[in-house]
Parts: sequence; C-alpha cells; structure tokens
Amino acid sequence: MRWKGGRQSANVFDRRGGGRGGMRVVGGLGGLGAVAFVVVALLLGVDPSLLLEPSEGPPVSSGANDEMREFVAVVLADTEDVWQAQLAEQGGAYEPTGLVLYTAGTLSRCGLTDAAIGPFYCPADRRIYLDLGFFDQLARGLGATGDFARPYVIGHEVGHHLQNLAGVLDKVHAAQQGLPEAEANRLSVRLEL
Repeated sequence: MRWKGGRQSANVFDRRGGGRGGMRVVGGLGGLGAVAFVVVALLLGVDPSLLLEPSEGPPVSSGANDEMREFVAVVLADTEDVWQAQLAEQGGAYEPTGLVLYTAGTLSRCGLTDAAIGPFYCPADRRIYLDLGFFDQLARGLGATGDFARPYVIGHEVGHHLQNLAGVLDKVHAAQQGLPEAEANRLSVRLEL
C-alpha cells in the first residue's frame, strides 16, 4: 500500500504522552487527583465530564509512532475523500469524524476508557479513539501484519460514524431495550458487521 506523502486529515488529535492518555482536569489535577476529583464530582451529583477537558496538544515526537500517526492521518483522509464523493453523488455531504490517538487511557464523551477495550467510536462526540499499541497487538497476537489490517480497523470505526450519521446506531440501541440478552447481542453483532 502506498501512503507516504498522501494527504493527511486535519481531524487527528494526538493525546499521547500527556499523562494518562493526555487527560487533564481543570485546575491542573492529573493521575490519582483526577480519579479522586471524578469520584467526588459523582458523589455530589455533578457530571465530571463538564469539568474535565481532554488535552489536544501538539503531536508527540516518538520516532516510529510519528510515522504511524502519519499513516493514520493519511488513511483517515482517504476515508474522508471516499465518503465525501459517495455522499455527494447522492446529494448529501459527509461530516468527517475526528480520530483521537492516546496512550493507556483517555476521556471521551462516552466516559473514561483505556487501551484494553481497543479502538472504538464514541457517538456522543463523533470521534474514533485509538491507542496505536493496538496495531502491535494485531501483529503479535493475531498475526495481522502489513498495511491492510490497520486501515481496515480505521475504516471499521469510520463505518460506525456513518451509522451514527444515518441514525442507525440510535435505532439499534432503541431496539435493544427490553430484549433478552441473546437477541440484543445479535443486533450488536449485526451492527458490527
């Protein structure tokens, strides 16, 4: 796959290297202070996400990861170009998603997250969250080496963004309410596929 030198999306936000995935709390708290802050806010009935702000600082210089960041930005730009063209043919417009790179964990409008859950799309803030270490897990744990698996992961998450824009995510989540677990899981599997 030829990607070097390709257009890079401006919608990649790099939170790597800023503490726990770039999470900071208003007032300069971080780490355990942030956890304590969230607990106290919840006990007082305050939504901590209103007081927490993610750090969208400048890209972190980390050698190979800088190349991987460029790769991710080129792949995301490609999805933007393809979906803009596809939706324009149907008289619509594509609203690009953001993609947040983080290390270990970060904050999204869907809550605190960590790398253990893998890449995910948060419909509340319309962003994809990706710890680049996931690509290493793909290669080592699943033997998914090469350039194909990584764009597939990003494309899959962009697919969830398209589902969100089309209202499919809301319809599926509404349909899952009150269903037995097995049936709700079947809908989740269909959504993923």
